Amino acid sequence: MKITVNVDCTPEEARTFLGLPDVKPMQDVLMKQVQDQMATNLHAMEPETMLKVWLPAGVQGMEQLQKMFWSQFATSGQMREKKP
Repeated sequence: MKITVNVDCTPEEARTFLGLPDVKPMQDVLMKQVQDQMATNLHAMEPETMLKVWLPAGVQGMEQLQKMFWSQFATSGQMREKKP
């Protein structure tokens, strides 16, 4: 025998029914702090400094990806040449 029960309620109602705490106010405060800290850090950095910090890793990563693709293509090309 199989019994299915559908409950139609909002997340707030379910949380209250189950006795779980409402963490939304805490989340709002933490998110505001994170946003303020990120805004402060972004305003403190100059655009040139940000590009120097972010781009080398991105460019280097793209170069490594490109080298990996070329080595795979070269390897698969050599395998096809060996097969009759």
